[in-house]
Amino acid sequence: MATRGIDFASLSLMDALDLAILVEEEAQERYEEFAAQMDQHRTPDAARFFRFMAENESKHGLELSARRAQRFSDAPRLVSRAMIFDIEAPDYDAARAFMSPRRAMAAALASEVKAHAFFVAALPALKDAEVRSLFEELRDEEIEHQDLVKAELAKLPLDSGLSDEDFVDEPAPQ
Repeated sequence: MATRGIDFASLSLMDALDLAILVEEEAQERYEEFAAQMDQHRTPDAARFFRFMAENESKHGLELSARRAQRFSDAPRLVSRAMIFDIEAPDYDAARAFMSPRRAMAAALASEVKAHAFFVAALPALKDAEVRSLFEELRDEEIEHQDLVKAELAKLPLDSGLSDEDFVDEPAPQ
């Protein structure tokens, strides 16, 4: 389940902004984790792409935070990170030790599709017009993010045809 304890029918604009900020923060952190993993496995192109995605998530989170601060000052958050999981963050099992840039981008694209589906699914439950408008905006931005990743994918050559399993060391007796 992507959310726990969030009543979308009574979601306020402040809570909706906080939810959106948390979604961006979670995705940013996951991309940073993946970039670090790719560095460890000496796959710098995949690491570079994951850092690019982390920067995009950070920028979007900062934009949302600025909107929240302008409208609600420093009112305490009522939505917490414990209430969300993997709304936009790439799936943990998407990272591979010897990941190609194409595979990294495919993982990111799947995350953007997943986030779009989340906002689409939430829309029917939303009662507040401002919250609905925000979620429609976020839904549309996920399409823009998908297009950005697809454009980056189109620039890449095809993968070599090797699979992740080609790089796995078999256990050896000691």
